Formats: sequence, C-alpha cells, structure tokens
Amino acid sequence: MTADRTAVDLAVVGAGPAGLAAAGTAARLGLSVTLLDAGERAGGQIFRHPAHGPVPRAARDLVRGLAGGVRHLPLHHVWTVVRDGDGWLLHCVDGGGTGPDGTPAAVRARRVLLATGAYERQLPFPGWTLPGVVGAGGAQAMLKSGGVLPGRRIVVAGSGPLLLAVATTLAAAGARVPAVVEAADYTAYAGRAGALVRNPGKLAEGARHGAALLRHSTRLLARHAVTAVHGTARVEAVIVTRLDRDWRPVPGTGRRIPCDALAVGHGLVPQLELATGLGCATRRTADATPAVAVDDGQRTSVPGVWAAGEACGVGGAELARTEGEIAALSLAGRRPPGALLRRRARLRAFAEAMAAAHRPGPGWTDWLDGATEVCRCEEVPADRIREAVTALGARDARTVKLLTRAGMGWCQGRVCGQAVARLAGEDPAPDRRPLSCPVPLSHLAQPPGAA
Repeated sequence: MTADRTAVDLAVVGAGPAGLAAAGTAARLGLSVTLLDAGERAGGQIFRHPAHGPVPRAARDLVRGLAGGVRHLPLHHVWTVVRDGDGWLLHCVDGGGTGPDGTPAAVRARRVLLATGAYERQLPFPGWTLPGVVGAGGAQAMLKSGGVLPGRRIVVAGSGPLLLAVATTLAAAGARVPAVVEAADYTAYAGRAGALVRNPGKLAEGARHGAALLRHSTRLLARHAVTAVHGTARVEAVIVTRLDRDWRPVPGTGRRIPCDALAVGHGLVPQLELATGLGCATRRTADATPAVAVDDGQRTSVPGVWAAGEACGVGGAELARTEGEIAALSLAGRRPPGALLRRRARLRAFAEAMAAAHRPGPGWTDWLDGATEVCRCEEVPADRIREAVTALGARDARTVKLLTRAGMGWCQGRVCGQAVARLAGEDPAPDRRPLSCPVPLSHLAQPPGAA
C-alpha cells in the first residue's frame, strides 16, 4: 500500500461542484489540499464529460481552481476513513494503478470534507428489468460521456426536476421523446410559494425546459406513472396510468405508449456510507430521505469532518458549490460572508420545497404485481418481501434482508434499498456499512497506514 506520511491540511472526497469549490477555496486560503474522486475527470455527475472532450463551460471556473495548491487524485475510490492520531487516514482503491482491481493507497489529512454526492432512486414496477430500461440520470450520463442514446423513441418517467432536463437533453440529441411522465403534481409547489419567488432563476430554468419540450412536441403528463413495461428482447411499449394523490393507480386510466427505451428515476438519494461509517449524525429531508446533518459552517457532528453538496440534501449544483465554499472558509477559521450564507438559505429552501413536492406517495407499491423483482441482484420478487412482512413478522428492512436476501447482492441495496424499506413499512434508514465500495480482500489484509 502506498501512503502519504505527511498529512495534508484537508482531504476532499468527491470532485463534483461542492468538492471542487471547497478544494479551490481552501487552496486559495493557503491550505494544502488533496482532492480524491472515483471519476477519471473532475466535474462529478452534473458536469460529466467525455474523457478526451472539453470541460463543460459551467465547470471551467471550478476546475481552474484546482491549479494552485490542490493535488487531484482521480480514479481513487475512498472505501473507509479512520482516525489517525489528531487527523484522519483515508483508505482508497487507486483505479489508475496496475492490476485488475487497482492498487491500495492511503492519504493522511488533518481535516476531511465529504462531498460524496448522490445516486438515483429507483422504484420498481413490472418490466423494469427489461433491456432498454435505464435510469434517467444514467441516460443523460450515456449521452454526455459517450454520445450514446439508449434508444430512438424514449419515454422519460419518474419524479423530480431532473426529468425535464433529461428529456430536453435527449430530444436535443435527436431522440423522439413522446412523453415526460411525472408522478407528482406540480400544484404541490403552491404551498411553498415563498421559496419559488426567492429563486426566480429556478423558475426560468423550468420555463426553458418546458419551452424546449413544446418545440419537440413532447407531452408532459403530471400525476401519471409508468406502471408496466412490455417487450420480449427489449422495451417495446410502456403503460402509463393516472395516479391519485397517494400515487395509487386509478383503475381504467392506463394507456399504451410505444417506445424502444424508458429513462426512469424518482429523484436522488444522498450517498452517506463514508459519513455514517464515521458516525456523523443524519437528518430527514422533506421527502424523508436521510442526509448528513451539518451546522452553519457545514461541520458534521464528528469533529474534524465537514460535509457539503448533495450528501447534505439534494439541491443542485449552485447549492453544492455554495456549501463547498462555506465549508472551506469554516475549516480555515474564516467567517463566511453574509451574502454567501443568505444564498445558501435561499437555495436550501428551494431544495426542501422540491423534495416535498416530489416525495414518493405511499401508493406506489400498488404498481407491483407479486412477480415483480424488487431486488434485481438476488432476484427477490415483491411477493417474497410481502410474505416476510405479513407472515414472518419482519418490521424493518434489515429483517427483510435477513429473511429474503433482498439487498445482499452486488449493489448492496443501493438500487432496491429504498423500495424494500417502503415495503417493510418504514422510511429508508441511513446506509451503514463498514466499506463504501467493493474492495479486494488483499487490501483489507493490509494494516491501517501500512506503506
């Protein structure tokens, strides 16, 4: 294992908007900074770009900030962070090293900032395992990084503002997008009108997406959901059904829409494994999703550990960048300017309004028939999970996991965990696991900090 013997002032995990802003700001304040990221190039998911392509314009200022005083380690998967005297030791898998699984590496730091981002929330439905069904964010990533469309006629479905951006991007790239199917009702934003008025840029962005969809003759179906996918070798059509206020399908309202691909996602879920492994306290966002709890300076409940961006609650690139700047100032002992704090409060209020409006309703479980696979890794159908709850007495996702193996596969519940928890009758619990990603056994055999 390679390890830095000299501790840097700050280790930042994640090179999305929050991590880039924090690393660049901390370096300008005179701190030595190491930025670790699993990606090959800085920018995170929002600024994903081809390996040999130009950096997106919106990310250029952030990436330029790495030039002075920041050591950037791409393809480094941080799998655990442990106490190391007065500081921290970050264990990594260096994917750029030799060997099929990369080489072990470690970084020492006096302080740590977690900017680990988020991943897509998926709610299962009959046919969601067919080829041609992809995550909404995954479809956008395919296009950004590889210039590849998942199909030529693509229905975009799920819930959350990401759907409009994805549909606009796909249509602009030449795909036919017959419908954007949104499970939530946009009138839910009316109860938080103040947050909308204070963020006119967000409203303008939504209007731009809406206008683009009109130009491409894309229909927006609010309070509807894809409740089934039909096809043999791949997607051939989807069934779109009207929902009631609790997201239960309204009988007799299903319609068939031919397509060869479905891009579906129900918002984003903060990635918390490193934070919970350190013992950081969490909070519930307005959609009942766990997120890292932080104070006004982005400090977590663990001394020496800060967090920023989507890990603290999903709110978009501008909020993530703002929180990254505040965190860097805080850990450098500087008081963030009032304007920066007010910007964070304004953007966080909008994020909470967004989460509340698109919170999955309890009735979505009525989409499932008994044979629908909820856990794709272990091929666990809905009936087996329901049996664990009704006949075997399971009252939480952990017990369901022990009785059915749901969540024990390669993804370790990242895809099915939210759905399993809902079927067990509870809000999803924060991810708690000793390793944040798959690690070769040989790495675990190394003692902490071994060189």
